[in-house]
Amino acid sequence: MSQGTRCRQLALYVVLDSPLNMLCDNPSNYMREPESTSFIAGIPTVWDETVILDGEMGRYIAVARRKGEKWYVGGLTDWTARDIEVDLSKLGLSGERQAVLLRDGANAHRKGCDYRREELRVDRSGKLRVHLAPGGGFVLEL
Repeated sequence: MSQGTRCRQLALYVVLDSPLNMLCDNPSNYMREPESTSFIAGIPTVWDETVILDGEMGRYIAVARRKGEKWYVGGLTDWTARDIEVDLSKLGLSGERQAVLLRDGANAHRKGCDYRREELRVDRSGKLRVHLAPGGGFVLEL
């Protein structure tokens, strides 16, 4: 069992700067969650650029990191549920991009492994509104 939701654990791979990543749970548990495993296997450990998108010390944070042309956005909250709006215009995207969002599921406040995977289109002036469960988080890959 880990602290916080599954998406919080995934967001830590983006929010924290670590050249040595590891699974935050028993690796066999991730075999049941191919989306999580795929995300972790593909995330870089060295970044070309980092942008702090939003945050309040000790409450929540949203960070974007770029490797090549690909951006990863991670956000997490303390133990208070909240809705945040992430301004993606700070990333200087050109045109529209396909994105994958992993976010806390409807029951994540009771069962931390509940999450949703969504595919969406993001443009350079887009804002992403995300609900974070207590101890929750999200990741966006674009």
